[in-house]
Amino acid sequence: MENLQLLLFFIIFLATALAMFFRLIPALLALPLMAFLIPLAAGVSVNDTIHYVIGEGAIKLHNAYTVAIFGSMLSILLQKTGVAQSFIKKGAELAGDNPFIIAIIMIALIAMLFTTLGGLGAIIMVATIVLPIMSSVGMGSMTVVGIFLFGLSMGGILNAGNWAVYVDIMGLSVSEIRPFALTVFGITFITSMIYIGIQLYRDGHDLNLKKIFIVFSLFIIMLILIAVVIFVLPQKDLDQVQTIINATGEVFKWFIAVIIMLLFSLSALHMFGIKKHNIQHIYWTAYFSPLIPLFLILFFDMNFIAAFISGLLFGFMATYKKGGMNTFIRSVLEGGGVVMPAVVLMFGIGMLLNAIMGPSQGWSDGWPVLNLLQPFLMKIIPTNGWMFVLIFALLAPLALTAVP
Repeated sequence: MENLQLLLFFIIFLATALAMFFRLIPALLALPLMAFLIPLAAGVSVNDTIHYVIGEGAIKLHNAYTVAIFGSMLSILLQKTGVAQSFIKKGAELAGDNPFIIAIIMIALIAMLFTTLGGLGAIIMVATIVLPIMSSVGMGSMTVVGIFLFGLSMGGILNAGNWAVYVDIMGLSVSEIRPFALTVFGITFITSMIYIGIQLYRDGHDLNLKKIFIVFSLFIIMLILIAVVIFVLPQKDLDQVQTIINATGEVFKWFIAVIIMLLFSLSALHMFGIKKHNIQHIYWTAYFSPLIPLFLILFFDMNFIAAFISGLLFGFMATYKKGGMNTFIRSVLEGGGVVMPAVVLMFGIGMLLNAIMGPSQGWSDGWPVLNLLQPFLMKIIPTNGWMFVLIFALLAPLALTAVP
């Protein structure tokens, strides 16, 4: 009987996955359908499936999609006020005509923007500004696209909205996510710099390879010295180093707090003085809008939603112009609408999570679906770290399949 039920799970999953792949039904419908059928195959009653899977599952990722809504509001506000476009253009002007410097500045600006921006509209908007700028200095198409994708990925790694999904789905805390995200960000950054150097050389640009090599060598030496400090020094000395690092971090934390308060104060003064001066250009503090939520979460462990509301308030004050209230209201309304497909998708993901893992309460003897799957999964889950990385690396291309 159990083997038959496992076979039914596989058939349901494969059928709905293929239906999505061949665009017979959209993911918005396929995920709830899969979530409804799997518990039934495990013997869960229709009433319990509707209550625990459909009902409770729809709000399982409430924190993640609420953060996504507020993040989208800030994203639309930055687009409507011209902050995002101006941010990139000023970076290009500062870089001059040096392709390597332009590439580094562009990837940094893209990453910074996408710590807050999200959604297809924001990607298209940033791409339409960035790609022509990089192409105009003779960068090849593979170089340009690679820089954009690396920047998009690095911004996504530090995007607090993505962190909220990990908190809801995996039950992780920010203190657990932060070091992992920063490590992955560092690895991606190093990889992107190597990619830029290789691609610009292939494009025929005359790079100062000696200077680039010296910079990278110094960076590698710094990493080696850090490793030596960690693995060679006695524990007593390591404790002293850790104490110094903690004290420095605490000072830096309060320095950031003062900077944030100063930025809020200056933005408020700008907002209240706008009627007298009627400033039409973008006020300089507006360029910090994407960083405010990130800093509040990274350094002060602020609640995700509260951090994005603070960022939205800051963005409103920093970008305020005549008619700014109307722009803000339109950004709020459009922001919710733009992200709604992702929110509905999260409804389905939450239902599917409840269908597999079960509700948090109401089943003292274990969720039937999980009870059936656990023995099977324990046999196929890799126990070796390298095998884990290898399997996920091989399966990662499946994530590139776009599902409507």
